[in-house]
Amino acid sequence: MTLICVLIWTLLCCCFSGKVQRIKLLSSMNILGAYLGGSFSIRCTTSQNVHGSNHLAWYQQKDGQTPKRLIYAASSRDSWTPSRFTGSGSNSDFTLTVSGVQAEDAAVYYCQSYHSGGVLTQ
Repeated sequence: MTLICVLIWTLLCCCFSGKVQRIKLLSSMNILGAYLGGSFSIRCTTSQNVHGSNHLAWYQQKDGQTPKRLIYAASSRDSWTPSRFTGSGSNSDFTLTVSGVQAEDAAVYYCQSYHSGGVLTQ
């Protein structure tokens, strides 16, 4: 089997009602290897709960392209997202799982959270 590399970059910071606060991200940049046909999971953990317990999205950015949203509201797939991508989690602990990995899944993956005050973080 061919090994493909997946680069995950997760970076979060947040503003609350005009007051700037940093949300600690317990997972940071990681490089994962996954075999074709295998699976991998990416965890996104914040130090504070996201708004509404599920306001978290996952994005995929392939080389030379703009990021494309895959998952919204923690577990809902966009219409273009293949079923092999699954989002789960709530509050401050979220996971993106890719099953049946394909070569085209090699990308940078971002988690984006929404916190009170109407600010998106990435």
